[in-house]
Amino acid sequence: MARSKAASASGKRGQVGRPGRRKAFLMRLSRDRTRLGPSAAAAAVGILIPLVSPVGPPAAQAASSRFCDGSYTVLGKTGSDIRFRGTVPAPASRFLVQGKYTRFEIDPTTFAVYNYTFTGARNEGDMTGGRPTPVYAGKVPDHRGLTLTSAISLELRDEDMTITRTGTNGLSMKIQAKDCAQGGIFQMEPRRGDGTRTRIVHQLADDVFYFDNSNFRAHLGEFLGSECQDVQTGPASTFCVRVTPRVNIASDAAPKLILRDSAQVATRIRQTSCGPDFTNTLGLAETQDHCGAMSVWDVASGGRMGMVTGEDATEVANPPTTCTTDCQAENQVRGRLANLGFPALVPTTSRLTPRSSTDGLSAPLTAP
Repeated sequence: MARSKAASASGKRGQVGRPGRRKAFLMRLSRDRTRLGPSAAAAAVGILIPLVSPVGPPAAQAASSRFCDGSYTVLGKTGSDIRFRGTVPAPASRFLVQGKYTRFEIDPTTFAVYNYTFTGARNEGDMTGGRPTPVYAGKVPDHRGLTLTSAISLELRDEDMTITRTGTNGLSMKIQAKDCAQGGIFQMEPRRGDGTRTRIVHQLADDVFYFDNSNFRAHLGEFLGSECQDVQTGPASTFCVRVTPRVNIASDAAPKLILRDSAQVATRIRQTSCGPDFTNTLGLAETQDHCGAMSVWDVASGGRMGMVTGEDATEVANPPTTCTTDCQAENQVRGRLANLGFPALVPTTSRLTPRSSTDGLSAPLTAP
């Protein structure tokens, strides 16, 4: 999933001297990450990244064990001492998922998630400075008239939680979460009997914002990773990835916090009234339709809408595979992909504006 940052106070972009020497430096950086570790390698080229070790792949499937000694309590059941696997009656109103490091509320009729918060519990991977830090005000799916009606299936074991409920006309929702200080720690999976997509709206909490990561802008088009033979030509492979624009999530209240939305078989819907002040400056299509505190996604039946935090949020990685049935966790890539980090203080000019709009909410649903 992801990891955090003990980010430095400098806002410099990565710089290396002459082009030829710079190319050699970046290639050596990619090859040496395993030996040096991501922080030392990045320091060699002036890249800002957190001073913590990398963890595993995106999605709610992996995170460093030292970040994950928590457990959840849900509907009177807990995973701290003994594994629970079974069904529980669905409550009539929102219920709390309480962990050591994260907490959030779930609406039982839709499995919408509200008030996703890092608790600030002490951990070497803490990104909050020890303070409770709300991140998402809501992750809300639109089931277009369908509702969840069954008993709730719940599995709790150590830091892991899987919670599922089914409903009318083949509707089902699954949420997987890990109670960790950082990592790939959350994903939501909708399914529908008619096979169509589910629109999910993300709304960030106050003081939290989407931004265009200038560290990625500084290396657009370059190939980075342990298998790269040339920074300009690659060739592309699992461990040689071309740098593309990156929209991340950060917080004024917690400068070390870094996240990004992580989608599998999902399409972000354009919000055309968002971003004109910012995008007219850059003239880039990647962010001209993205709001500063809101994003809209159409997720395939069986696809996933999640988030990754910490170093996974700033890793130069290939996009997720296209999979909606019996998907397997990705291979571990620890130390083999470049990590470009993010500015310690995100400049105003990189923040997407305005924070929200109604554009995209009524757009035609994306085809399967």
